[in-house]
Amino acid sequence: QVQLVESGGGLVQAGGSLRLSCAASGRTFSGYAMGWFRQAPGKEREFVAGISWSSGTTYYADSVKGRVSISRYDAKNTVYLSMNSLKPEDTAVYYCAARLGAVRVDSSEYDYWGQGTQVTVSS
Repeated sequence: QVQLVESGGGLVQAGGSLRLSCAASGRTFSGYAMGWFRQAPGKEREFVAGISWSSGTTYYADSVKGRVSISRYDAKNTVYLSMNSLKPEDTAVYYCAARLGAVRVDSSEYDYWGQGTQVTVSS
C-alpha cells in the first residue's frame, strides 16, 4: 500500500522560506513521477512542481518558477519542496502525489495522494 506523508508546513511571513517533505512508502518508486500540488480555499487544486524519480528531471509551474525547488533523496524515499520568497498568494494546502510514468500537471492523473500540509504566508 503506497503511503505519502507530508510535513513541514506552517505560518511564515512574506519573503520567508519553507521546506516541505513527502515521505513515500509501500513500494519502490523507480519509474514514478512525484508531484506537489496546492489548493487554496475556493480554488482548484493546481500543479506546483514535479520530479521524475528515476531521472531527476524537474518541472515547475510558471507561478513558482525561480522561487521553488523540488528534489528527492533516494535513501529516505523522500521528496522535498523548497520554497523561497514566499508570497501571501502561496497560502494553500500543499499535497504530495505520485503516479506511474511521466510528470503530469493534471491532478486527476495521479494515483496516490498524501493528506496535505497547510502553508500560510502572512503579509
